[in-house]
Amino acid sequence: MTATRASDRRSPASSPKSLAPSSPNSAIEATARAVAASRGRRSARRRLLMLVLVALIAVVFVFSLMFGQTFYGIDQVIAVIMGQDVQGATFTIGRLRLPRAVLAILAGLSFGLAGVTFQTMLRNPLASPDIIGISSGASAAAAFGIITLSLGASEVSFFAIFVGLGVAILIYVLSFKGGVTGTRLILIGIGIAAMLDSITNYVLSQAAQWDLQEALRWLNGSLNGASWNAITPVAIAIVVLVPILLAQSRNLAATQLGDDTAAALGVRVNRTRLVVIVTAVGVLSFATAAAGPIAFVAFLAGPIAARLFGGGGSLLIPAGLVGALLVLVADLVGQFLLGTRYPVGVVTGVLGAPFLIYLIIRTNRAGGSL
Repeated sequence: MTATRASDRRSPASSPKSLAPSSPNSAIEATARAVAASRGRRSARRRLLMLVLVALIAVVFVFSLMFGQTFYGIDQVIAVIMGQDVQGATFTIGRLRLPRAVLAILAGLSFGLAGVTFQTMLRNPLASPDIIGISSGASAAAAFGIITLSLGASEVSFFAIFVGLGVAILIYVLSFKGGVTGTRLILIGIGIAAMLDSITNYVLSQAAQWDLQEALRWLNGSLNGASWNAITPVAIAIVVLVPILLAQSRNLAATQLGDDTAAALGVRVNRTRLVVIVTAVGVLSFATAAAGPIAFVAFLAGPIAARLFGGGGSLLIPAGLVGALLVLVADLVGQFLLGTRYPVGVVTGVLGAPFLIYLIIRTNRAGGSL
């Protein structure tokens, strides 16, 4: 009887002690499972959105091959793409529409990638190549090359690439003072862009009529001169440079936490910034050389991708897909839906300018700074 009572007295005391170690572990495991499930849902949603973007790009791409002054059915489009000879369609689709649509995708992808790279690195949605002067450098070089130096198309392209890269490095060097801050780089870039725009306007004022038309076509951003010869350098640049950019995505994301935190995580901040800037400007410059500085695509793609995909992952590929879709849709709208034909850069400029104003107003209301 006494032994039984002693046993009864010990069992309640021993039971909580035996359960105590497992209770925190159970809570931690439950939290880990919840976090893993949340990440899984975000990952699934991200994959779904990317598939939707790819599907939309494919649909608009096919539409751009079908519609024009002459309509061709989907069977004719597929036949031409497969290399078959179709009366009338082979030239119109294969030589005119297909290069134009492919260049739209590649240029939009390049602008989107370059834009979101600068916006992520500088932690500011206004820090796109359109705003900070890099596109202005390529534009000034092209205008000077076409009008003053009488360069050919390929020579103008390479001249614009090298000058755009040089302007980017100049902005980086001038804004470097124990590191690079987004606000300082943006303000210096805006100042340099104003000077380069003045040079462009002066060169245009001295141009002969035939040179002026060619320069304005290029400066407005246009796909009218699309050809396989123009597409090849852009495709090579994407194949070579985009993997480098993607390899830096983790380091790039770490820089959003601040230079000190990124350095504490093992990121060589200044080296990462230099590699990312050179790579992004290279991708941007090749696309600009082929299609001109299509306005605001680099600026719009990142914020749109951020709204669609949210945080928790790199926005490089989503922004590239958004940029490709923007250029394809804008080109289709500019050709057929406005009563007369407009260059693609005019349509994207009409879309981008109000968004820029909205973004500045929202930033000011939130008490932020540019």
